[in-house]
Parts: sequence; C-alpha cells; structure tokens
Amino acid sequence: MVQTRTMTDSSRAARGLATAMAAMGTLHFAYPRPFDRLIPRSLPGSPRTWTHLSGVAELACAAAVAHPRTRRVGGLATAALMVGVFPGNVKMAYDWRHKPLPLRAGAYGRLPLQIPMIAFALKVARDAR
Repeated sequence: MVQTRTMTDSSRAARGLATAMAAMGTLHFAYPRPFDRLIPRSLPGSPRTWTHLSGVAELACAAAVAHPRTRRVGGLATAALMVGVFPGNVKMAYDWRHKPLPLRAGAYGRLPLQIPMIAFALKVARDAR
C-alpha cells in the first residue's frame, strides 16, 4: 500500500513538472517577446532564435518527464535546463532594477525560486522507476 502511494505521488509530481514545462515551452512560441528580453546579449544570434530554442528544450523536457521510460533523463534534463536559463533570470533582475517595487520584487524573487525548482526536477528524476 505504501509503495503504491509513493508511485502515485511520484507520478503526480512528474505530471505537474511536465505540465509546467509544457506550458512554459508553449508560451515561448505564443508570446515570445518577454522571453526575448531575457536573452543575454553575449549570446550569438538573435534573441528570438534563443527564445524558440529554449521553448523547444522545455517542450522536449516536458515530453521526457511525462513518459515513465524517459522520466529520469527528463528530470535531469529539466534540472540542467533550469540551471542553464538562470543567467536570463539574473539579466531580468538587473534590467528591472529601476522598475516599480512590485515588478522588481518579482524579478528578484525568481532568482532564489530556481533552487527549489531544480530540486523538484531532481526529485522527479530520482523517484522515476
């Protein structure tokens, strides 16, 4: 009984992570402009290309996490992607340093939230069977 509950909880967590990644990946295509602004200028090419590439990566992670056979790799890839996009969140916080306090708070608040998100993706990977 306990094992079934644990598997159900891990499946629920995986579904939640897959849904979140799919939603974010879709937003990269439906509303790319806000994501373009997160792309560090030091990256070669156009920001839109990087926005679309990161959207594809998020959709691929969502698909991998959603399928039990690829869930472990998907969780690890999701954690790695979240580490990879962290510089964009830092750029956003820097760019928004003169915005009104609620916007600044949101931009700064995203930074420490990356840690539990990465930990959650790693937990999904660890719990994959």
